[in-house]
Amino acid sequence: MQALQIDSSVLDASPGKRRGGGDLSAAFKAPIAERSIVLRTRGIRHGGITRLVSPSDVGELIKPFVFLDLFDISAANAANFGWHPHSGIATLTVLHAGAVEYQETTGVSGILSADGVEWMQAGRGVWHTGAVLQKAKGFQLWIALPEELENTPSQSHYLSADEVTQERPARVILGSHGRAKSAIRAPARMNYLDVRLAAGERWIYQPPSDHEVAWIAVSEGTLRTAEPILAGELAVFEESNNAIAFEADTAARFVLGSAAKHPHELVLGRYSVHTTHAALAAGESEIQRIGGQLVTAGLLR
Repeated sequence: MQALQIDSSVLDASPGKRRGGGDLSAAFKAPIAERSIVLRTRGIRHGGITRLVSPSDVGELIKPFVFLDLFDISAANAANFGWHPHSGIATLTVLHAGAVEYQETTGVSGILSADGVEWMQAGRGVWHTGAVLQKAKGFQLWIALPEELENTPSQSHYLSADEVTQERPARVILGSHGRAKSAIRAPARMNYLDVRLAAGERWIYQPPSDHEVAWIAVSEGTLRTAEPILAGELAVFEESNNAIAFEADTAARFVLGSAAKHPHELVLGRYSVHTTHAALAAGESEIQRIGGQLVTAGLLR
């Protein structure tokens, strides 16, 4: 796997099942309006990668979050992802366990270790590659960039575990929560949290008032919100800025995204997401130019 790059051109996720809500508010005895679950999915599994969200399905519902993979990949069985490009998006990898090597055409390279975070804002175009060094578990997310950023120069930010800010029980990967603010300069009006709850622990997430999109994906354990959510599932909540109450039936780990809804239609390329066909064409042109440099350097055929 490439921390940093799981091929988006295959394995579209199933849209999942649309569901109604249960009643967790009685368990909390808290005066909050319940957020019902409107869609849930276990995605499509291919080896050690489970595609939970693709831009052509669930991504339309939760944009700017347009792609999500849950991965559990051994170094021995990891696929060779090789050099490949992106434009119009940011890729965001949260590594729960293991170690992965990364390299970008910007010249950035290194090793991402357990609980580290990768943010690669592709902008108008970049290529990257990498390899699994130790059995790797975590999530890779794509974020559709706003119009003003989708064709800007690529930039990246890598955080070690101790550089990720916390407002317990959440690590703040993007945005802010409580007194904690992420060091990553991401688009405004967006939070992405990595949360751990002990068995029986309860937590209420109150999104900012302008965040109507909210979803979670569980990597370990079982949670209860409006309904139980099991490890390996993604659940999308109804659009609202109401709080979401969680209780862990067993020790659980999950990621949570909330944001203002991306206002544009998604214009898709093989490895790209843009707001217009003109922006996509500009991104693909830059990808082709950089690809030519990789060929000349003997790194790409």
